[in-house]
Amino acid sequence: MLKFHASQDLTMNVPNQAVPIEHYLRQPQRLVQAVTDRTQVEQLSPSEFRLKLRPLNFMMFSFQPTVDLQVWAQADGTINLRSLACEIHGVEYLKKSFQFNLTGNLSPESRGTATLLKGRADLTVQVELPPALFLTPKSILETAGNTFLHGILLTMKHRLERQLARDYQAWAKSMQVSADTSTMIPITNPVT
Repeated sequence: MLKFHASQDLTMNVPNQAVPIEHYLRQPQRLVQAVTDRTQVEQLSPSEFRLKLRPLNFMMFSFQPTVDLQVWAQADGTINLRSLACEIHGVEYLKKSFQFNLTGNLSPESRGTATLLKGRADLTVQVELPPALFLTPKSILETAGNTFLHGILLTMKHRLERQLARDYQAWAKSMQVSADTSTMIPITNPVT
């Protein structure tokens, strides 16, 4: 059994809006959609999502994972995620022994005019060595696998850095507009 592992840390400043980011982070679907293409996500419940990744190529294999994630928020706005299940399409041999474990968190810290978001993701994959790779040294496979997983997490990090602040800003503006319009009281009989 081969085991691959990668971790990725995230630190980013997000400018504060009229609605605090903690309110935004309590909506797990927003974070999931910020990390991936909306067409690749199916919401299974308020806190569970099925994410169909794009096809991946590793060594001589091409496969497409589908991952079920649980994403939930704590009262302080911290977001947690963990994988619940993973299915592999494309390589029959991998389906039998593929084990996927993703965990992560993202926490807000108020810093005056901005909020510092700090997070970490850990990804571990275990798989039985396919016969086509029996002659490849294990150390080479482990290095290649760890690098491959690191690339996946780095792509997620870059998407989050690009998308989250923009999505939060748009969401906060829409919440501000809806709050402003709901507090307006129509005057039907003006006094003259």
